[in-house]
Amino acid sequence: MTNFWTTADEIPALAGAYVLAINLSELVVVSICRKPSAVLAPGCYLYCGSAKGPGGLAARLARHMRHGKAIRWHVDGLTEAGTVLGAWTFPGGDECDLVAALSHLPVPIEGFRSTDCRRCRSHLLRWQRVDVAFVSGRDKPKNRLHIRKQKISIPFSAENFIFSGGS
Repeated sequence: MTNFWTTADEIPALAGAYVLAINLSELVVVSICRKPSAVLAPGCYLYCGSAKGPGGLAARLARHMRHGKAIRWHVDGLTEAGTVLGAWTFPGGDECDLVAALSHLPVPIEGFRSTDCRRCRSHLLRWQRVDVAFVSGRDKPKNRLHIRKQKISIPFSAENFIFSGGS
């Protein structure tokens, strides 16, 4: 079962993969070992990751959603500079399979992935056609992230955002 979570409170402590949605409101300079620095423009990005250690998806996503953490992984720089909008979870899933399913999305930085991955160009993708707007007191809209090949349609249910677009 695939769910979208805006907080880590009720995410199951299962091993699996996730797609983390991050909004950057300003330019962010990203440095990756042995590569020149790259600049990410403001906008929405999707990061595909996995959580197979203790605490599984719950522990990994709680860390990504927390501010003030030590920078351990490439994505930590983005989650500290931007706003984590939430994450879709795929218990038992594989992060590289998610990247492949989302391969129709642009890659903003080559090599932005887990250090042991040699299969993917990047685990960071640009979700270009997403319009983020704050609302209050309105019905929650449905957002659909269409994942090519699998045709997964995932509802978005955050209280304070309207999303329109996808792929």
